[in-house]
Amino acid sequence: MADVVQYRLERMTNELDDLERRGLFTRREIAEIVKQRRKFEYRLKRPSPLKQDFIAYIDYESRLDDLRRLRKKAAARELEREGKKRIKMKNSISDYAAITRIVEIYRLAVMRYKGDIELWFRYLEFCRQKRNGRMKKVLAQVIRFHPKVPGVWIYAAAWEFDHNLNVAAARALMQSGLRMCPGSEDLWVEYLRMELTYLNKLKARKVALGEDKGTLVRDRKDTVENQWREENEDLFMSLDEERGNNDGTNEETEKNVDLFSEHGSSILQTIYWGAVKALPSSFSLRKQFLEILEAIELAHSDDLRNEILSDMKRDFSADPGYWEWLARLEMPDPISTGVSGEDSNPPQFEQAVQVYEEAIETVPSAMMFTLYTKFLMDVIATEKGATEASSVSNHISTCISQILTAYEKAESMECLSEELAYNYISFYVQIGRLDEAQKLAENLCSGNFSGSVRLWVLRVSLKVRSATRNSLSINKDENQSIFELLKGVLTKVPIAEAESLWLMALKLFSNQKKYFEKLVEISLISVAKFGGSENGFSLPSTIVNFVIQKDGLQHARDTYKRFLALPHPGLALYRDCIELESNHASLGDKDSLVNARKLYEAALSTYNQNASLWKDYYSMEMKFGTSGTVAAVSWRARKTLKDSAIVFDSTNL
Repeated sequence: MADVVQYRLERMTNELDDLERRGLFTRREIAEIVKQRRKFEYRLKRPSPLKQDFIAYIDYESRLDDLRRLRKKAAARELEREGKKRIKMKNSISDYAAITRIVEIYRLAVMRYKGDIELWFRYLEFCRQKRNGRMKKVLAQVIRFHPKVPGVWIYAAAWEFDHNLNVAAARALMQSGLRMCPGSEDLWVEYLRMELTYLNKLKARKVALGEDKGTLVRDRKDTVENQWREENEDLFMSLDEERGNNDGTNEETEKNVDLFSEHGSSILQTIYWGAVKALPSSFSLRKQFLEILEAIELAHSDDLRNEILSDMKRDFSADPGYWEWLARLEMPDPISTGVSGEDSNPPQFEQAVQVYEEAIETVPSAMMFTLYTKFLMDVIATEKGATEASSVSNHISTCISQILTAYEKAESMECLSEELAYNYISFYVQIGRLDEAQKLAENLCSGNFSGSVRLWVLRVSLKVRSATRNSLSINKDENQSIFELLKGVLTKVPIAEAESLWLMALKLFSNQKKYFEKLVEISLISVAKFGGSENGFSLPSTIVNFVIQKDGLQHARDTYKRFLALPHPGLALYRDCIELESNHASLGDKDSLVNARKLYEAALSTYNQNASLWKDYYSMEMKFGTSGTVAAVSWRARKTLKDSAIVFDSTNL
């Protein structure tokens, strides 16, 4: 290995001598360069060189070459100041040796890591930037090793098209890529773009020669201007008269078939059918084809557009995403409604609504209704932002009515999901109809969503809001009604699913002893029924925390002992109670230390294979216990865990 490295370094002698002779680097700097290169060469000659070794070597050589070029320019400027104007230093071996070396390192890297496509693209980019004449060879190699990567074919075709101006080669590469990767959307789209770009260049050339006018690219500004001129034709009488003198010429021009537009239309249609055949289920591919068609001027473009839209409706009418896209196509931006004051609904908005109405009849699903209502909400938000906060236009009123109608349809067609039902109630709240929101929440929670905690939380919050509408406090009857409402659902829903509901109930009644005690009793029944939590939310721990805040430590102990007496209180409760007692033990409370030990023993009677629990026990004894209690815990843990790799070491605590 040393001989190979030495041989490679000796081959750099002429380059290094040239750098010193031209005054670009000093002898000391050259010695440092040799040292660094020797280090990198040894890394590459290891049995298993890393990818990072190659990249580091390439980065070093690139920075070194950049420095060489800067110093060469500085030397040239110095010669100019000495009076030698327009002097240009001739190229020598040091000017191209770095590029050759980097190419060789890249070659070794890609041969070592043939499957690393990112490395191949770095190599290609280097060759493209430096224009060292190896691009064709590298492209052939990467295509041979990665024929199933669409990006490789696109890169190769783009290089032939843009750099070599070889359209035939670029087309051949694209077609070969499509044969190898027929399922690539990017390849089909880029192939179409390339063909249309080439056609547009040919047309631009004829325009430059004065044989034609215009391009294939659609200019939206010109389109709008022409449309306005047609609508206001009577304002341009003088121009029209002037045009009348050239009727014969215009008629001839209109009779001439635009071969480029015809050919472009044929190309798009051919590639479109090939793409649809290869990817019949790709919705995004057809969207991209339609976007390309909208951006260019082609013969029969309206027919092509209608054909694509018809095919999409045939193939994707069962997909809610298709209808959402189609409606947004009619009205791409809600801000472009064109509504002002008390004007009626704009045509674009009406067309979008018609699309959604057709969609919910064709695809009656919760997703479709969600998309429909979201669209209408976006329109309302945009309209409110464009008008004064105090004014409500007819358009907003219409949208509100349509949203409520959509929700009612979803309910009647049994398409209400939990998310949609929540939004239904929330919308009534947003428009200030609290009584109707409360009634709707009651109906939904009593029906198909009786187990939805999210809707129950909303229903209870609405009831609390209604009870405090006219006063800051809740009266006795309302308190009783709210408690009974909560009690009915808390006894049915598992604790793990009803976390938010329990937290709401505890906060509402934490300062009302009568109801809080009843909640504790309900929680005891629920824990006995559903069991405690091993981790995450623990209802008993939450109740203990509420108790200690309002009644003190002793009441908290009495409470957690009641939970621990149940069959499966859960490991989370043990841990929280141990933490509570340990915190008080650190303040010198001996009873807390005794209670903490009892809690550890009770927890380990059920979870004796939990290594972290043993470690915590050992840690507590290290802080508060004696050498005897520490040794006892350590011995018991090792005996219980047997083959476990647990290590009790005070330095790790």
